[in-house]
Amino acid sequence: MSSVENRELEFARQVRRALDENTANLPPATVDKLAAARRAALARKKPEPVSAPVFVPTFAGLPGGFGSAPQGGAEPRRRSLLRRFALAWPLAALVAGLIGIAYWEDHQRTAELADIDAAMLSDDLPLNAYLDHGFNAYLSRAH
Repeated sequence: MSSVENRELEFARQVRRALDENTANLPPATVDKLAAARRAALARKKPEPVSAPVFVPTFAGLPGGFGSAPQGGAEPRRRSLLRRFALAWPLAALVAGLIGIAYWEDHQRTAELADIDAAMLSDDLPLNAYLDHGFNAYLSRAH
């Protein structure tokens, strides 16, 4: 806290202390007027603002969001199933995406191996040349 904030807090404490000490000296009529003013102020008090917005998902064909009351006598169990589906579909989409990525990577790896095999089989060198360790070293330095 800065020194300005500390001074403001200290001043507020001194004012509160002075008011608390002098409340016993107030006439009863003034105390009644203050009590009535306090009740009126509390009655007019605005609700505290919500600090974060609330997300309520809605689906086409459904009246309102999940938090709304069911219309037409819908069973609470059906609303519970819809709520479970709404919670489970992101997980299902994630699993499907991971499966798709794994399939694509496997397909890419298979295609690369097929290209290597095709290049090796279409080359003029005999297959035994590829088994020679010295030839592998030559290929790795050449490329």
